[in-house]
Amino acid sequence: MEGVAPDPALGLLELYDEALPHVYGYLLARCRDRNLAEDLAAETFLAAVTAARRPDTPEPSVRWLIGVARHKLADHWRRLEREDRGLRLLDGAERVEDPWDEAIDAIRARATLDALGPHHRAALTLRYLDGLPVPEVADCLGRTVHATEALLVRARTAFRRCYREEGSP
Repeated sequence: MEGVAPDPALGLLELYDEALPHVYGYLLARCRDRNLAEDLAAETFLAAVTAARRPDTPEPSVRWLIGVARHKLADHWRRLEREDRGLRLLDGAERVEDPWDEAIDAIRARATLDALGPHHRAALTLRYLDGLPVPEVADCLGRTVHATEALLVRARTAFRRCYREEGSP
């Protein structure tokens, strides 16, 4: 129709076939659950459509969609953390802090990471697997930098404790 601007989200249709395996692979590698990765990939593309319609959004690309997926995964982990925090408050569980500085086995590390709470898993994944600096991790998790640094200390402590328990004879 004349005088009607095309929907900016239509560019995502052209990118979808190329981007979907990258987005799904990114999510699956971090959450290790096919159903969850599929759900988060769908949420990623829905969020991308909404974002693409905003005037200040960059041109959609695979890299940009991976960034949207990272935020969707962080949102998921935040939801799990809120649920976990509520259960901990009911249970009265407390955390113990400890330094973290040992070489680790990749297979055991994955199993240990999967055993951690979602807030610890999110912080460690974003910081050490994705290689994000602490301020970006804080942004993804919706926390201050100082709160994120404290979370990372607790997450490393929990990882170390769980890693040692799993590896003991």
